[in-house]
Amino acid sequence: MVDNDPLASALSGIDNAERVGHLNQRVQPASNEIGSVLEVFYDRGYIDGFQRVDDGKAGRFEVELKGAINRCGAVKPRYSAGAEDYEKWEKRFLPARDYGTLVVTTSSGIMSHYEARDRGIGGQVLAYVY
Repeated sequence: MVDNDPLASALSGIDNAERVGHLNQRVQPASNEIGSVLEVFYDRGYIDGFQRVDDGKAGRFEVELKGAINRCGAVKPRYSAGAEDYEKWEKRFLPARDYGTLVVTTSSGIMSHYEARDRGIGGQVLAYVY
C-alpha cells in the first residue's frame, strides 16, 4: 500500500491509540517531518517520548503516550499563516484560546505556533493537537 500522506496516517494512529488507552504506538515510515512534529508534541507535554528505530527499511518511531491528547490530526490543505494570523487558525482548529497547539513549518524549521508567534515568523499550518 502506498501512503499519500504519512503525517496524516501517523497522527491518526496516535489519535486512535490515545482514544483506546494504549501507552505505546508504532509510527511508520519514519521521516524527518514526522520526527519534528513528534518533537513539538514532546516539548508541549503531549507525549512522554519517542525513539526512532531503524529496521533496514524506512524505519519507524516508537511513541510513548501518556493520555494527554484529546485530538490530533494533520491540517489539509496546508494553509499559509502570517505571524499575526495564528489566532485565526487557533479559532479554526483548536477548541479554545490557549488550549492546544498548532504545529507550523517555517523557514526556521517545524515548531509550535506559540514559538513562531514569539519569533514573529509565519509559516504553514501542518497539524494540531489538544
